[in-house]
Amino acid sequence: MEHKEIDHKNIDSRLVWIMAIICGVTVANLYYNQPLLGELSRSFNVSTKDIGLVSTFTQIGYGIGMFFIIPLGDIIERKGMILKLLLASAISLLLFASCKDIKAVIVCSFLVGFTTVIPQLIVPFAAELSLPEERGRVLGTVLSGLLAGILLARTISGFIGTFLGWRSMYYIAAVLMIILYIAVVRFLPKSEPLSRESYKNILISLKDIIKKESLLREASLSGAMMFGAFSIFWTTIIFFLESPSYNMGSKTAGLFSLIGISGVVAAPIIGSFSDKKGTKFTVGISIFFAASGFVVFLIFGHNIVGLIIGLILLDLGTQSGQVSNQTRVHSLLPEARNRLNTVFMVAYFIGGALGSFIGTYSWNSYGWMGVCISGLTFLFIALINHIITIRSV
Repeated sequence: MEHKEIDHKNIDSRLVWIMAIICGVTVANLYYNQPLLGELSRSFNVSTKDIGLVSTFTQIGYGIGMFFIIPLGDIIERKGMILKLLLASAISLLLFASCKDIKAVIVCSFLVGFTTVIPQLIVPFAAELSLPEERGRVLGTVLSGLLAGILLARTISGFIGTFLGWRSMYYIAAVLMIILYIAVVRFLPKSEPLSRESYKNILISLKDIIKKESLLREASLSGAMMFGAFSIFWTTIIFFLESPSYNMGSKTAGLFSLIGISGVVAAPIIGSFSDKKGTKFTVGISIFFAASGFVVFLIFGHNIVGLIIGLILLDLGTQSGQVSNQTRVHSLLPEARNRLNTVFMVAYFIGGALGSFIGTYSWNSYGWMGVCISGLTFLFIALINHIITIRSV
């Protein structure tokens, strides 16, 4: 595998936070729809089961976009890629805001997901610039921006959806992409590729990397199941809050997202902890936290205090798992970090898309109990994967 030598640098803290902001603002595009699903279903006069496809196809688009776009980061200068993707994302968001029927919404959901892969170019870049002994801390900070974007997206879209309508949210998001374009031009440095391989060869090499790297396979399955459980909750929470159990609207669902801010605050701490204690240990703790959240949902979910406690545990576990798993993945094959990230994040968001689908199905068929059992099932698979790999070491 032909590649350039890597010059590790002690990444500047200001640049780390700029990268975190870029991740947060762009990833938000994937999650604006979740508190708005109820309004979307009423706007197009479709069932909650059908409108759940909006979240599912957004995740599918994101996964496919990562598979075909992110490997290019190993052979093409990344700043230019990011600028082109920001323009494409702005166009996709405008198309979504202009949709006239549910079929168009689903197609545009896919396009929004497909073009919103910018965070997955930023994360390998941050890993590349950081020293090995600080990589967990750096990635923890960048990923805290990612989680903040996910949480604030739901809060902002919940409020805007209530007061201005769901279309306004997507027009505003398109404007944010243009603002971010200007910011990236000014602040983000150029990143020369480390590999000289062809696009065809790097796609072909994905299979060899998956086959060779057992740690990558383990982390990818663990991440997929944990994010799947996370998506099960967030795809269905608006329906639960709008049900007779709570009689709340999208504004409350968006505000509810802020409770998960604990994961944002904890991310850099988790990253530093994984640098010291080892990422394998923190992955196990992460699965425990996330599963505990669903146990609380199952037993106390019809009480708002139970929902709050469960959400704190779920967000903390999910964020911890992502930081730890990505730190492990980026310790492998420095010249192929974008491909490693592609494999991990494609699996991650396939898990998310599956979780969105299973969550909607579980809600419509079995209610809140079905949602909780589905989340626990995903996390049980993650736990079995974790235990098996521990014993094989």
